[in-house]
Amino acid sequence: MSRSIRIFDRRSLILLLGLLLSGGFFATTLFGYFVSKEAIRSAIIGQDLPLTSSNIYSEIQKDLVRPVLISSTMAHDTFLRDWILRGENKVSEMSRYLAEIKQRHGAFSSFFVSDTSGNYYTGEGILKQVRENEPRDAWYYRVRDMRDEYEINVDPDLANLDALTIFINYRVFDFDQRYIGATGIGLTVDSVRRLIRDYQARFQRTIYFTDATGKVVVHGGETAPDLRQRPGLAQQLDRILHERTGFYQFEDAGDNHILNVNYLPELKWYLFVEQNEDVALAGIRQTLYVNLIISLVVTLIVTFLAYLTLGSYQSRIEKMASTDKLTGLLNRHAFGILIDKLLANNRRAPRPISFLLADIDHFKDINDRHGHRIGDEVLSNIAQRLSATLREADFAVRWGGEEFLMVLPGCPLNEALVVAEKLRHAIASAQLAPGEPTIRITLSLGVSELDDSETADHAISRADDALYAAKRAGRNQVSAAPPLG
Repeated sequence: MSRSIRIFDRRSLILLLGLLLSGGFFATTLFGYFVSKEAIRSAIIGQDLPLTSSNIYSEIQKDLVRPVLISSTMAHDTFLRDWILRGENKVSEMSRYLAEIKQRHGAFSSFFVSDTSGNYYTGEGILKQVRENEPRDAWYYRVRDMRDEYEINVDPDLANLDALTIFINYRVFDFDQRYIGATGIGLTVDSVRRLIRDYQARFQRTIYFTDATGKVVVHGGETAPDLRQRPGLAQQLDRILHERTGFYQFEDAGDNHILNVNYLPELKWYLFVEQNEDVALAGIRQTLYVNLIISLVVTLIVTFLAYLTLGSYQSRIEKMASTDKLTGLLNRHAFGILIDKLLANNRRAPRPISFLLADIDHFKDINDRHGHRIGDEVLSNIAQRLSATLREADFAVRWGGEEFLMVLPGCPLNEALVVAEKLRHAIASAQLAPGEPTIRITLSLGVSELDDSETADHAISRADDALYAAKRAGRNQVSAAPPLG
């Protein structure tokens, strides 16, 4: 018999859903009413600010680390090093290379300074020659003598009307690791400031970068704040810089400020993300009240809609989840549920269980000769005949393409063989394709009885072996799997 599987009890589910939503609503109301400023503050410190800081860190790192990667690529570029080692003869080649780097990556400027000639190359050609006694060239000699591969420096850009620029100065070595110059690109400070202002507006935080000394190098405002003059923060600044990453609090102008700091090793800067706690508390309180109202409305709407929806679609969902669409028999998912229940009951009150695995003989020929529509009609009619022939306690499963599994509770092997023969005869004598009277359908069946020492899967596997024995013996037969040892 085909049967549906009850997936859930609608009344119990609605009751549970109502209790959960109601309990959550009242708990939120009570906790919201009695929550203190300290509890809200703890939520900001423990969850809100660190998460926001991580998001800002990730986004700013993505936007600002890219120039470092570009400069690193330039410093290791084979063309650039070969051109230097060939004697810097064709300036136009270097100019074209730097111009392409600038255009391709949208940089504000790109440059190379040769240690051999002292020439400062840009996309326009030779800008100047660097000299040790020129204060504006001090950066180059600092880069030449430093140990790190690169530095990030904020300086006026001589090639662009002294626009304040963030330079990534990358050291260049020849193929024998001898220093031969410095290269890199630049970003305008104004463009980075616009980026920071965008982040500040989006996350409602104050954001700025500092160098290793605590000096603010890039910020979103008009004037760089002096951190060593800010009450509460100045006393902690050296410790913050030493620890590099962490969470801090300080008092300023009567307000409590919460600070999250992350060190960006690629930029060698510190990212400071600051929030005024009193401003944040006002928004959180307002959000709390709004959330309480929304929770109440959502609770009522969800409960009502769930009641209507479950009542309307429960039977359809259960049928779709448990039955094969073509034949109306149980599917393998439903079989798994039923067999688990059957075996659990069988452990309490043991009785024999037999499995019949049936396969339609030469079904592929039917599909090939008469088409899949006739094949589907045959499958559907066989399923109906199997369901009509089995007992009320038995159940049939669409096991595969043209395979059917029958489970016979309370039926020993000898009786199962009788049932299998009855099924074989019923199919062989029936007209299962009315539109094609010449088609005759037969079944081959394998039968096994579940042994106490084996699983259902193993017993079905033995029935499958018996089925193939029936196939090998000429089809349209019933074959029994021998009992376990």
